[in-house]
Formats: sequence, C-alpha cells, structure tokens
Amino acid sequence: MELSEEFELRQKTCWDFKRKIQQSMASSKRFPLSGEVHIDEFFIGQYEEGKKGRSANSKKKLVVVGLEILEGKGVGRAYAKVIKSASAAEFAPFFTNHISRDAKAVTDVWKGYLPLKKEYPLLKQVPSNGGANFPELHIHIMNIQGWLRGIHHHCSEEHLQGYLDEYHYRYNRRNHMGTIFDLTIRRMVFAKPKRLRNKTVDTAT
Repeated sequence: MELSEEFELRQKTCWDFKRKIQQSMASSKRFPLSGEVHIDEFFIGQYEEGKKGRSANSKKKLVVVGLEILEGKGVGRAYAKVIKSASAAEFAPFFTNHISRDAKAVTDVWKGYLPLKKEYPLLKQVPSNGGANFPELHIHIMNIQGWLRGIHHHCSEEHLQGYLDEYHYRYNRRNHMGTIFDLTIRRMVFAKPKRLRNKTVDTAT
C-alpha cells in the first residue's frame, strides 16, 4: 500500500512485483541439506474444531520442513514445501530436491516416511514425544507461523509457497545479511522473464 501511494501505482501492480521477487528467492536446489536433518510437517491456518493431527479434510495448509542440526553449533539451513497430504508420494519430491542422500534424516514415526528409507538408508524414525525430541525444529516451525501471522496476517494457499521461499531465503543467509540485496537483484536480472497470468511461471534460476 505504501509503495502504491508513493509511486502512484495500482496496489495489484505492487503485489505482482512482490510475487516476482519471491519467485527469485526460490531455492536453486543445488545445495541440499546435509549432516543430521530433522523433518516434520505442520499446518498453517486457523484452528478447526474436530480437525486434529494429519486430518486429510482440513482447510489448513500442510507444509513439510527440514532443518539441519549442527552438533554443538545450533542449527544450519532449512527448507519448506507446501504439500497436499502427509504421504510418501508428497514427501518424496521434497526429499529429492532439498535433502542429501547421505544425510542422517530423522523423522517422527508417521508411516508416510517409511517408503523413503529405500532411497535414504540413513533415515531414522523416533517418537516425537509431543515435539520434545525435535526442539529446534519446533522452534523453527513456531517462528515461521509467528512471522506469517505477525507481519502478513494471512496467506492464501496459492501464494504460501512464495512466502515460505522468502522466509528461508532470508533464514539461510542470516549470517550474511549484507549480501542478500545484491544477490536478489542479480537473480532477478539474470532470471527468465516471468508472467503471473495466462502462463505457467518458470522457477527461479
């Protein structure tokens, strides 16, 4: 709204440009998570009475997230992806794009992760214990939810992946904040032109 008023542009024009910037923040998929990686799913959306856990007919948006755990050094990088269901078919592309085959992946005991052990032999399943066995990951999830609620207030399913990409683009460069602006401009300059309507949007390079 502020950009719209300052530059005398339609708000929709500003929103469209924001989405293009988010597209440039999408992962290149060239640097998968490695070492010990904790993975879990979580919902984004309002509370629905009677819809608990991995309810398939919930209106809330389901997201899978992976976080590097650095021994004695806290946490490393992270990625997240919107998924339709907590199934192996939905988990597999996230693992393929964002988690190294040599990673020590750790999940809870949900059956949807079992088939992935064929491609990820080091995958280990442990009880979540209400999140107690994945404290760093659950803090990361709460930070994502707090960021969306506190700054953006609401996010539609159509644009949720863009916000997740933006969050983790910033998060993964939190120790090099001075490079983010130049890197983002460079990505936008060298990316293929993108149309937001009437054409499939290319992923960022």
